[in-house]
Amino acid sequence: MADARLQAGLVETKAELQRLRERVSAGTPTIHKDLSLISLVLKWSGLENGILLEGFLTTVETSACIGFWDETDKLQIAALWLTDAARQFYNRCLELHSTGVTWQKYKDAFRQRFRDTHTDQYHFMRLQTARQGRNESPQEFADRCRALSQKIVCKVDDPVVQRIHNENAD
Repeated sequence: MADARLQAGLVETKAELQRLRERVSAGTPTIHKDLSLISLVLKWSGLENGILLEGFLTTVETSACIGFWDETDKLQIAALWLTDAARQFYNRCLELHSTGVTWQKYKDAFRQRFRDTHTDQYHFMRLQTARQGRNESPQEFADRCRALSQKIVCKVDDPVVQRIHNENAD
């Protein structure tokens, strides 16, 4: 009986060695995750005065692409860097803790909860009344104005409508 187990183990080991040899000879590179890129992801609070949600999500996705993170890594790292209102929402949202949650579901849930509820008129007034801050450089002021104007610009996914909108803007 011990001989049979030993023989089975030997056959299994030989098969594993053969698979490894084939993998090496085929030139399949071994990919290592670079989790040091976690440091690039800034904490996100969900508050208006902090970084924007899209910036947070983009940073996670870009770091994941460079560092070869999988979807589970993105979900766990994004959850790790949540604070304040965003952390409270995450803790209370049971669908984000289920086993079948995807990165897309995670993004959709946060986009739905933290969407901008201000009207275009509100953003237009903020842009019209924008003044350069005392300790704000001209470039920072221009960036802030650009960000405000992007909140007003027509956001349409249809390329035909976008083309018509752009032609009428000229």
